[in-house]
Amino acid sequence: MDSSSTEKRQRLSCTKYFDALWFCYSPVHQMQQYYRLGVLDNCSEKWNALVDCLNLKTKRTSEVEEILEAREKSRTHIWSFRNVEEASTHWQELFGHINEGE
Repeated sequence: MDSSSTEKRQRLSCTKYFDALWFCYSPVHQMQQYYRLGVLDNCSEKWNALVDCLNLKTKRTSEVEEILEAREKSRTHIWSFRNVEEASTHWQELFGHINEGE
């Protein structure tokens, strides 16, 4: 096996999802959620992530790669990219009033 297929297999490890689910049921996490939100966490998101990972484990490697690539492309990026003109205009809208006092 080459290193690229090894990376894909490591990326598909469900251990992190199991650990997240395990921590979700811990008293520490539940008390944090109760303190912050006023309700206990039912951990459904963690269950869904673990089940999804286990379902991917049953598929062929080529299918898994396609699914993961499609998911990566569909994610929205947390940053909005701007060219120089857009960035300058946005900066002036947000912070232009600061320079007006000088």
